[in-house]
Amino acid sequence: MDTPKISKLLRLMKLLTGNVSRTIDSLAGDLGITPRTVYRYIDTIREAGFVVNKLYGNVYAMGKVARGLSDFNKLIYFTEEEAYITARLIEGIDNNNVLKRDLQRKLASVYDSTSIANYIGNAANADNVEALVDAIKHKKQVVLKQYESAHSNEAKDRRVEPIEFTANMIDIWAYDVENAEPRMFKVTRIHSVEETDTPWEFQAKHKVPKPDVFRMTGFLNEKIVLQLNTRAKSLLVEEYPLAERDLHREDGHWVLRTTVQALEGVGRFVIGLAADVKVVEGKKLVEYVRRYDKKWVQKI
Repeated sequence: MDTPKISKLLRLMKLLTGNVSRTIDSLAGDLGITPRTVYRYIDTIREAGFVVNKLYGNVYAMGKVARGLSDFNKLIYFTEEEAYITARLIEGIDNNNVLKRDLQRKLASVYDSTSIANYIGNAANADNVEALVDAIKHKKQVVLKQYESAHSNEAKDRRVEPIEFTANMIDIWAYDVENAEPRMFKVTRIHSVEETDTPWEFQAKHKVPKPDVFRMTGFLNEKIVLQLNTRAKSLLVEEYPLAERDLHREDGHWVLRTTVQALEGVGRFVIGLAADVKVVEGKKLVEYVRRYDKKWVQKI
């Protein structure tokens, strides 16, 4: 089997892993191959000793591997944080080492993650993250130099007390000294991080809201119920894996019962899959979608 085929076979194993059920057609579309080829690859995976379960119809998922082998999901899955650390370790390899570029390329391609690829290719982001990690460890204030705000459309210095990163290392929660409140800052909008010797002064106010399953933070605390078809359910779990814990099968439909802390994340999901999702409960969400439609969609 040549390298492109091996790459697609490994990607297929990843798509089938992690308690995510996938149809043969969706797998074929993601991999750019025919459904017939997907079936052949599944047979190859089974022959290698792995378990691929047919759940119903043409929906498949990876089961537990043969006894004596590690759980496959643990073997190949990296969190964003783990992938970032791996990328940083790879960066430390001498540039003359011929394996360095191959390792970087494979890490980015296997996990198909823009954020990972950006961290590999953008040394400034990596340096800023390291400086912020160090400031959290030693409880020091820092200055986010020329931070580009999406709200004010201006770049200015922000003195903050870094608190913690979000799960994907893209954003960081920090206490904004000037505005006297915890705020979330995007790492990519920080020009540089200026370290200081000033210790934290407002630790008692370091309150960070936990993100909802759509990775949004806030204090809305809105209970929602969504009814999804199989396509919407699959796309939801692929993009927002934590949503799976709040998914249930009811009366022939997939139903998501969860609490959201902001409307932007769930709103974008519902708007993008309007034909596949029904809002059963969530008055504020319905109002958000209608306002969005009136303000933006109807202008097209």
